[in-house]
Amino acid sequence: MQKTVLYDIHKQLGAKIVPFAGFEMPVEYGGINVEHMAVREAAGIFDVSHMGEFWVKGPNAFDLIQSVTSNDLSVIPVGKAQYSCMPNDEGGIVDDLIVYHYEDEKYMLVVNASNMDKDWNWINAKNSFAAELENASDKMSLIAVQGPKAGEILQKLTPLDLVSIPFYAFATGEMAGKSDVIISNTGYTGSGGFELYLYNEDAADVWQAIMEAGKEYGLMPAGLGARDTLRLEAGLALYGNDLTDSSSPVEANLGWITKLVDGNDFTSRPLFEKQKAEGVDKRLKGFVLEERGIPRKGYEIVDADGNAIGEVTSGTMSPMLKKGIGMGYVKSGFWKTDTEVFIRIRNKDVKAKIVKPPFVKLK
Repeated sequence: MQKTVLYDIHKQLGAKIVPFAGFEMPVEYGGINVEHMAVREAAGIFDVSHMGEFWVKGPNAFDLIQSVTSNDLSVIPVGKAQYSCMPNDEGGIVDDLIVYHYEDEKYMLVVNASNMDKDWNWINAKNSFAAELENASDKMSLIAVQGPKAGEILQKLTPLDLVSIPFYAFATGEMAGKSDVIISNTGYTGSGGFELYLYNEDAADVWQAIMEAGKEYGLMPAGLGARDTLRLEAGLALYGNDLTDSSSPVEANLGWITKLVDGNDFTSRPLFEKQKAEGVDKRLKGFVLEERGIPRKGYEIVDADGNAIGEVTSGTMSPMLKKGIGMGYVKSGFWKTDTEVFIRIRNKDVKAKIVKPPFVKLK
């Protein structure tokens, strides 16, 4: 098992450590719900250094990325980021990712930790353009500071004007006395905040500086447990649960990042064109339980007669709503908002209704 450079700090903070995507990662410190509410009301700091970072460089960098990702890379200028996915040859998803346009002819791809080797091999196999590829994952750390107070906390530590960094944009500069830190406004919690990409040797000092700066704001360290409940309340998909090698972006409600524009001839495009034109048999939908219960991945979704109509891909008890919430692929005919469905929990069919995420309306 690998460890991030912040592992010793997590142990000192009393974190519960679990294996995740080949790393020993903190799942919680003082309790998932406490950490969750800290992010919603003030701020939380996460170590997400297990994520992968690939640089794509050179005159053909654009052509390679445009050919392997479903979004339209041509619309993002330097300083902007883009959510996208890499389709496979069968119409499924290799991974979802964020593409950063760092400089002219230089991009950074941020991929999921569990898919790092798969993604690296996939991109290299598709690199008929002779673009320069560099896997910087082992050299970089990633710290996320999320919540309504995140900007105020980090502003104490940088000369950059964080307010001027809009959603899905970034700037590079000094943070807590360390140079060349990429400060990104993308987020995975629904509560705003920033992500800091920095060299491993700077990570511990920056983490400690943020913890100190955040004391007066109620900043708390937060683990993977709260990260999951936060992203689910925000209706954000997780690869391996809601996105898979066998689910298409159209089925996963990612048609908005599947851009069928001229010159964007990415993998499996003809299939997605057909799906957009003719429709699909299943689609990823959100639901809220109307009775007590906690939905979990793999639970069956059934209709009023007990007929199987889908399967839960993500589920939890919402700390904000105090209700069970989740997402799952549901067959056609049950997609309309407020449609009654049932989640089969321990052989009991628990009433739920289809809703459109996000589950929690946040500022």
